[in-house]
Amino acid sequence: MASPGPAPAGELLRIDPIELRFPFELKKQISCSMQLSNLSDDYIAFKVKTTSPKKYSVRPNTGVVLPRSTCDVVVTMQAQREVPSDMQCKDKFLVQSVVAPSGINVKDVTGEMFMKESGNKIEEVKLRVTYVAPPQPPSPVPEESEEGSPSRVESENGDGPAGGFTRALRERIEPQEKSLEAGALISKLTEEKNSAIQQNHKIRQELDMMRREVSKRRGGGFSFVIVIIVALIGIFLGYMMKS
Repeated sequence: MASPGPAPAGELLRIDPIELRFPFELKKQISCSMQLSNLSDDYIAFKVKTTSPKKYSVRPNTGVVLPRSTCDVVVTMQAQREVPSDMQCKDKFLVQSVVAPSGINVKDVTGEMFMKESGNKIEEVKLRVTYVAPPQPPSPVPEESEEGSPSRVESENGDGPAGGFTRALRERIEPQEKSLEAGALISKLTEEKNSAIQQNHKIRQELDMMRREVSKRRGGGFSFVIVIIVALIGIFLGYMMKS
């Protein structure tokens, strides 16, 4: 919203504020207001212009401020689809005012009244536009330090006014980071499970091969012993027969 600021005390109208401050948010209409004060005893007609008429809606953009009274003008910025570079805005507004005939109505205000050719004394005040951070929801009361000042945790966590953007950004990024971390953990556990299954299968194959090898060795060893015994008996019998 528009924030109070030093209002120029012109001869015709006093305008407050002289800077239109919009809490910028994507895809959302944003409005702020300015107050026109007539400190004189004359009827003052006004007209509001902007360098970006398609971007802003001004209500009312023309009117009459009665003597010793005020008029509120609401400026609405259309929803924006892109964030401006460095959050800078070059848009400008121009408030023109002129002394009008006593008793004039709004419908009697014409564009010719604000032309120099009309001979009227036209007062012009330029207003600039500034984008600010959107308001943040109230944060818990920070703990007091020994000196009685808010804890540094408030600033580091982005809970202070200057850290509004940072805290909002963290609230959006942290769930995404947690989701990515959970996905990575699940993937790692799945890989470890598959690796364990493969290792178990390999160990079983090696055990089967070892069992077969042992069985072969046992069977071959028994036959070899029998052959040796038969050979020894044959040699002994031959020796006895020769003797």
